[in-house]
Amino acid sequence: MSLLRHRLREQLSLALSQLDLDLPRGFRVDASPATDPRFGDYQSNSAMILAKRLKRNPRELAQAAVEAGNWEGLCQPPEIAGPGFINFRITQSCLEEHTLTIFHDAHLGVPQADPAETIVIDFSAPNVAKPMHIGHIRSTFIGDCLSRVGRFLGHRVITDNHIGDWGTQFGMIIYGWKRYLDREALEKDPIRELLRVYREVNVETKADEGALQACRDELVKLQQGDAENHAIWKQTVDLSLKQLGELYDWLGITFDHYLGESFYNDRLGPVVDDLLEKGLAEESDGAICIFFRDIPELAEKPAIVRKRDGGFNYATSDLATIDHRISEWNADQVWYVVGAPQQLHFQQLFAAAKRRGQDVRLTHVAHGSILGQDRKLMKTRSGDNVQLLDVLHEAVERARTIIEEKNPTLNDDEKTDIAEAIGLGAVKYAELSQHRMTDYIFSWDKMLSFQGNTAPYLMNAYVRTRAIFRKLGEDVSFPERLVLAADGERTLAMKLAQFGEIVPDILNDFRPNLLANYLYELAQAFHGFYEHCPVLKSEGETRASRLLLCELTSRVLKQGLDLLGIRVTDRM
Repeated sequence: MSLLRHRLREQLSLALSQLDLDLPRGFRVDASPATDPRFGDYQSNSAMILAKRLKRNPRELAQAAVEAGNWEGLCQPPEIAGPGFINFRITQSCLEEHTLTIFHDAHLGVPQADPAETIVIDFSAPNVAKPMHIGHIRSTFIGDCLSRVGRFLGHRVITDNHIGDWGTQFGMIIYGWKRYLDREALEKDPIRELLRVYREVNVETKADEGALQACRDELVKLQQGDAENHAIWKQTVDLSLKQLGELYDWLGITFDHYLGESFYNDRLGPVVDDLLEKGLAEESDGAICIFFRDIPELAEKPAIVRKRDGGFNYATSDLATIDHRISEWNADQVWYVVGAPQQLHFQQLFAAAKRRGQDVRLTHVAHGSILGQDRKLMKTRSGDNVQLLDVLHEAVERARTIIEEKNPTLNDDEKTDIAEAIGLGAVKYAELSQHRMTDYIFSWDKMLSFQGNTAPYLMNAYVRTRAIFRKLGEDVSFPERLVLAADGERTLAMKLAQFGEIVPDILNDFRPNLLANYLYELAQAFHGFYEHCPVLKSEGETRASRLLLCELTSRVLKQGLDLLGIRVTDRM
């Protein structure tokens, strides 16, 4: 399916090519949705950009392009505005035909990627034996959204939760397991009990050097393959993964793999040996380092791949991880959805991978932080991280209270189901509607509001579409011909046509907020249509066309929210 935006670009590009211009190398024509629909549906500033490069008059060049173009059947004669903007208004017949095509397309007008690629997405990555906290929201929800969008576009997406299941903390956990573990508490809430044990040991080691040494001894025994300590470690990991899995299931998030740090233990030594053999690493003060003397920003920031004591760093593990993702999964790209503070680590990692000749595109999908009302990182009163599970439960409870007020006639199961959909959806949407690099303030009142750019507002628009068909109480047949007569119908149809344009753009700079903002505008367009274009009270082809628009809006809202990881309900 050819998108309207693409057809306009093609025609404008063809028109410019007929003007005998010396087009600059790499110049590409653009057309985007108009910022003000009063002046058209799409606009292009390409003539202005080209005129500047060619030292031509932009309005004259724009006019020449318009006159040279063949716009018949696509748009009305384009208009020139300001210093050289070209405004396009899609013809009524073209928009009607395009809307029908979208209606009958399983992908709702979203083109499939060509070529499709194998993309590994590394996100969430909590530590074993510790609860996920509010800081995990951004990586977890952004990563899940990108994986959904990638798959919808036809890519082969592999999701890998690179959990922290190895390291020095396990010496403390094993020490505490043997001395302080409450078996009954472990069965009820494994992660909470393991955290309690870890904290108790942490306090003890700060006061007692002997306890600290005992923890180190337990870690050494684990690393050397001691059967008892390995069994404790294995049980700790299994219990943590089971409980984490329950949380991910509740959120509707799945992973293809949970390959944690321990998976790569046996591969770290060979990675360092390979680096030394190829002259890519060298010894420095007893440690093995990769230096980047030819990269100015990294010239004085080497990556340590083996410490003086023989231990390995994250860089070593991540290089082994890249090896696995290339050799086993044939990855074309790997995306790391990790907070912005880790930028230096990924600059070093990607530079090292390039030197090793690893043929894969690596991207750090960085993100900002979530702030409390005081504009500081969210903490509990005691200074601890706010636990993610507590946030989600509170979101559902608050949503339940709202539902009790708005629709008390629903039965208890319906209220529970809707509260979960709204509560979890509200937290996800509050995250995904932000630019990923923006630090944003966590606000319950804002995210659960039924007004404004929120999940409840979008979900309510979907509920309205379904309410129309519930009232019909019969099978509905949709017309083979669509008629867009009223302004509200045309506005809604044009917004529906842009779904196929927005979804691929999300992956250009990893911006789920583009989709969130689009869905908000679609919901606004539908609410305007709903108020000014009666559906069930209309008749004939008008009624049939409006029902089709309602059904298509319903599908796009549901699919769009699903790409954000948000589940809809038919009632609220």
